[in-house]
Amino acid sequence: MSTTIKPSSGTILVSEPFLKDFYFTRSVILLAEHSEDGTFGLILNKPTNLKLSETLNNGSFTISEEFDNNIFLGGPVKTDSLYFIHTRNDLIENSVKILEGIYWGGNIDTVKHLIQQRILTKDDIRFYIGYSGWDPKQLDEELKEHTWVVTQTDANFLLKNPPELLWKKAVKILGKDYSEWTNYPIDPQLN
Repeated sequence: MSTTIKPSSGTILVSEPFLKDFYFTRSVILLAEHSEDGTFGLILNKPTNLKLSETLNNGSFTISEEFDNNIFLGGPVKTDSLYFIHTRNDLIENSVKILEGIYWGGNIDTVKHLIQQRILTKDDIRFYIGYSGWDPKQLDEELKEHTWVVTQTDANFLLKNPPELLWKKAVKILGKDYSEWTNYPIDPQLN
């Protein structure tokens, strides 16, 4: 089983079913950047119990209850930093296109203002603690070891599916060679 799709900005990594790692078990990672200098991405299907208000609220800025989403775990690198993806590059300057309909980063002060003015909705933006990163050639080695499968999809698929179903739905995109993965137990010793 192999895929001919190469990692690039806007592709996703789907973890193999038995990957035993706190961060990457049954994960779907959106790659924001892939070059000879390394790779940067965000895990899309790992919400935390931490609310946005616990991170961004301060004396001059308060998040309304209807906007107070859970923050996602983006990966094991820089877990003391907040990152975000969004669908509103028309409103958030300095954002970088990852794929059609999904943008990374931008001016956080603008984001706060748009949240307070209720111009952004909680469906327009998603926040992450940490990111997933690979040194140059590291991801290539993991792909050779079949740790990940690379595929393509669109913004609606990535942002509209519930996080708890995203891995299984991503596996279905991979095709019939991978369909058995969705039936495997997380711990093969339990089978």
